[in-house]
Amino acid sequence: MFGKVSRRLLAVSLLLAVAGCNKTQTGGAIETGGSASAATPAVVQAACPPVGLRDGTSSYRTYAKGAKDDPSKVVYQASLADTTRQCVQGEDKLTVTVVAQGRVVAGPAGGPGKITMPIRVAATDGEKTLYSELTQYPVEIPAGSATTQFVFTKADVTLPAGAGAEAKIFVGFDEGPYRTN
Repeated sequence: MFGKVSRRLLAVSLLLAVAGCNKTQTGGAIETGGSASAATPAVVQAACPPVGLRDGTSSYRTYAKGAKDDPSKVVYQASLADTTRQCVQGEDKLTVTVVAQGRVVAGPAGGPGKITMPIRVAATDGEKTLYSELTQYPVEIPAGSATTQFVFTKADVTLPAGAGAEAKIFVGFDEGPYRTN
């Protein structure tokens, strides 16, 4: 008798599990007042241009006033290493969030405190510049430390939707001119 009950219980349990897998989910855009035609922008990595560092832009040094190329007068040295990006495709534009990981080390003439670094994000398609913006990025070297890490994020890099297959995004330090956008 016990065997018949357990088999029936097992059979009913399996039927309920299968029925649960086929349950239709309710809710979504139509039920919450939206419309099926108003699509949510898709996050697309396949069509997202690669992001990288240009030669000569991954490190940056500042020197004490009047000193140039004197290692004993370095205030701080910064470097960028890893980069990544995320793209959201719209109807007429591709919006990219660019992220770069970096590190700052105080030099012999520096120490703890707030510093500002010029970081440029630029996008090109072959020889054509699609986007370029310089950001004065602040970083704090904490007291009692001569080094810190940071994550630079530029969230509103906008490219035309038809950016070609040759499109690339670069992030790096840029010492000027500062009046350019």
